[in-house]
Amino acid sequence: MAETTKKVPRRIAQTVLNSLKGGVVPRIGLPYIAVGRKNEVEALLHDVDIISEGGASFRFIVGRYGSGKSFLIQTIRNYVMDKGFIVADADLSPERRLQGSRGQGLATYRELISNLSTKYKPEGNALTLILDRWISTVQSEALQETGAALGDPVLTQAVDQKIYAVTSSVSELVHGFEFATLLSRYYHAYVEGDDETKMKVVRWFRGEYALKREAKSELGVNIIISDDDWYDYIKLFAIFFRKAGYAGMMIMIDELVNIYKIPHSVTRQYNYEKMLTMYNDTLQGKAQYLGIIMGSTPQAIEDKRRGVYSYEALRSRLAEGKFSRPGARDLLAPVIRLDPLNPEEMLVLCEKLADMHAGLYGYERHISEQELGGFIQLEYSRIGADQNITPREVIRDFIELLDIVYQNPSVKINELLSSGEFQYAQSQAIPGDSAGVAGAEPGAAGSVDAQFAEFTL
Repeated sequence: MAETTKKVPRRIAQTVLNSLKGGVVPRIGLPYIAVGRKNEVEALLHDVDIISEGGASFRFIVGRYGSGKSFLIQTIRNYVMDKGFIVADADLSPERRLQGSRGQGLATYRELISNLSTKYKPEGNALTLILDRWISTVQSEALQETGAALGDPVLTQAVDQKIYAVTSSVSELVHGFEFATLLSRYYHAYVEGDDETKMKVVRWFRGEYALKREAKSELGVNIIISDDDWYDYIKLFAIFFRKAGYAGMMIMIDELVNIYKIPHSVTRQYNYEKMLTMYNDTLQGKAQYLGIIMGSTPQAIEDKRRGVYSYEALRSRLAEGKFSRPGARDLLAPVIRLDPLNPEEMLVLCEKLADMHAGLYGYERHISEQELGGFIQLEYSRIGADQNITPREVIRDFIELLDIVYQNPSVKINELLSSGEFQYAQSQAIPGDSAGVAGAEPGAAGSVDAQFAEFTL
């Protein structure tokens, strides 16, 4: 086979293979293994273009555990950073929700701000960098326009006017006056070299002030970010980032199933109410330069007793139309449902992983096209595999196979596959558990409905 494979740095290859074998999505190296999902990516990138023109979008990405939700979200994350967007992502958990009585909503906000990333700082914690870059850019523009030297009052006045133009446009929005006041405080602290004040402002932006009187005494603002209004500040950040020279802001919230798992119905409804507010804002034009993507399992969306569809206002907006079906999904709808990768796409993915594995451990790739095809055929020969098999299961099996053959050169791949000793990766479903709580899907391999537990054929 002709050598067309792009060389993967060993550090990235190690991270990618270890992450995939552990069942998680790597945050780096995704372009090396991206396969399929072309239509889904194009639909989401269309949203990105609208956002950069001043619009907003809200999408749900829905798929079973291991079906590629997180992978698609991380892929889009990398794409939009390359297009000049600020990206923030967070996984929900029992401690992080959209709304909560004990600060769970604020905890999600803090996680999003902590994970603020740009193309040049993709690992997160980019807020200070963004603010400093904004002020530096404004100073450079004023320097070119005025031709004045550093320290010249004319230059200072020009910079002040540009800073004021940004802060005044933000101050017109809800909570915008305090937001603009703090941006101005940060700018003056930057100019004066007052690092202590800079860090106090950043701390406020991160939602780390617990008491209003503390914020009042240290920064002169009588307001703090709270569980109830954190989303308003996300909208403010989106406007500010655009004014600061970025294309817009994209936030990505995964593991929506943690709202579905909340035992108290009233608490769930409050979270769905917050979700509805975010959805309405983006689609009605109340938010600008902001994109929201949420990842969820089918149960967490469709269950009419506990899921998103239990909130009628959301169900009526999100329910799938009568014409959509597997293989012909409406990818312009608010909910993007992930169909399983087909065997051909999985074959291409496994080939990429085999090349990456060989490059990492320094050997000539010895698994043949025929052996790759045999592995894929074996995986998809399981009963119900066409609907229930997930990329996570196949990838974990394949990396395990590569590791075994690498560590035991005398073992032949075909012998291992045909011996009957090869063990498939276990399904995420837990027999006897309620659907959704353990991640089991109705009809998924390994799930057992309690009322049929004693039934045999």
